[in-house]
Amino acid sequence: MQENLKTHQSARINIYALISRILMNEVDEDLLKLITEDQNVLSFFPEFEKWEKRKNMSSKDLIEKYLNVDFANLFLLHLIPYESFYRREDQMMETGGDNPVQALYNEYDFRVELDQARVMSADHIGVELEFMYKLCDAEYKALENDDTEAASKIAQIQYEFLKDHLVEWAPMFLLNVKSEAGTALYFDAAELALEFILSDFQYLSDLKEKEFTYVGGDA
Repeated sequence: MQENLKTHQSARINIYALISRILMNEVDEDLLKLITEDQNVLSFFPEFEKWEKRKNMSSKDLIEKYLNVDFANLFLLHLIPYESFYRREDQMMETGGDNPVQALYNEYDFRVELDQARVMSADHIGVELEFMYKLCDAEYKALENDDTEAASKIAQIQYEFLKDHLVEWAPMFLLNVKSEAGTALYFDAAELALEFILSDFQYLSDLKEKEFTYVGGDA
């Protein structure tokens, strides 16, 4: 794999993993440490970086008094982070086996532990982002093994999933998160997720124009 393609693929994997984790579960000390102690990661959170409460409070107090309260308000109480709510005419969540996202996960052997993930349905935004993370990781491994045919097929699955699912509803939800966020962390996380989903879809759309081929190591 060419170095520039390897770097790009690694970045895609890491960002999907990061935003999936932040939007799926409450912050713990390990996640907060990852964000605050890695300057590259912290640069994705400019408002959080300069947030006075982050500078003046212990990690424990920041998590318990602000971050996890905000998570509960945004993802459990006031907003609904599920695709079916945004896309069904009756605005009802589809939690059963008829959920088309769950059917897609089953097709590609992606398992969702709903109780561990603190979500009610497979079409939660964090789970959909985790699915993209898993696909990007599989694509990376295929490219490492010089199996460009498999990598191309996986990239096409990514494109179709973004086009048919995340791009159709996540921007609206993330704009709502930005509007309702009570902490700088979740404002920045929503901004990061919004910008990255759209930019990654553009990247995959450009790759589609090349019939999902990796020319000279460049996508």
